Amino acid sequence: MPRITSPQNLRFNEAVRLVESSRERRKSGRCVLEGEHLIGVYVDRIGPPETLIVVEDVLAKPGVAALVERVAPGDVLIVSTRMFASITAMPPDIGILGVVQTPTPAVRGPARFCLLVEDIQDPGNVGTILRTAAAAGIAQVWLSKRSAFAWSPKALRAAQGAHFLTTIVEGVDLAGWSAAFRAGGGHVAALVAHRGDDLYATKLEWPLALAIGNEGNGLSAALSAGADYRVTIPMAAGSESLNAAAAAAVALFECVRRQRADSSK
Repeated sequence: MPRITSPQNLRFNEAVRLVESSRERRKSGRCVLEGEHLIGVYVDRIGPPETLIVVEDVLAKPGVAALVERVAPGDVLIVSTRMFASITAMPPDIGILGVVQTPTPAVRGPARFCLLVEDIQDPGNVGTILRTAAAAGIAQVWLSKRSAFAWSPKALRAAQGAHFLTTIVEGVDLAGWSAAFRAGGGHVAALVAHRGDDLYATKLEWPLALAIGNEGNGLSAALSAGADYRVTIPMAAGSESLNAAAAAAVALFECVRRQRADSSK
């Protein structure tokens, strides 16, 4: 395993560029995973990273040592704490990151239960929504062109490995996708902050795609108007709205509850 002392090392420099630049991540089709847990999920689901960068001081940690053993020695770069701190926003004692190819799944058609994410621009919210979607058993998450990049470091940290537990498709014309989904027998539920039908009292049919928009503007008129249902989470008087990630969690798990109730009949 090579020990790197110069920040001019080509593979080290690649990691720096990927952390710093969304454009570089999109252009190269690569992203950076930080920490044992996230890298471990990737290795279990997909395989070893292209490059594993490890702080020398954490090599003896059992979790880190186990990951290092699963990567070819020539693809593991050993660096000092100071060098590692220059390429990650996380605390240096995290001690490990991996450079990987951004997964590009082949999608043959819509699943029975999908999530549509329209123009949510905060990567932390996108990551939290992905984490909730994976926990709710969502098979596919479709993101609009103006949503934050799902594979940014902040989104990856917030999702805690959920990226590898569901299928993520980015850059989608959601209004067009919704129309095609409905033409094929699917149903779309638009989650709106106000003046929708009560989420808990509305009968939903399957296959189902739940659509959620950003906190400021909500869903676009085209996506909302083309939905089968416009539903609102009932809240106590005086409450204006929920954060988009929180609203997605409430609505997704209400759908899960409905599925379980229907299957038990």
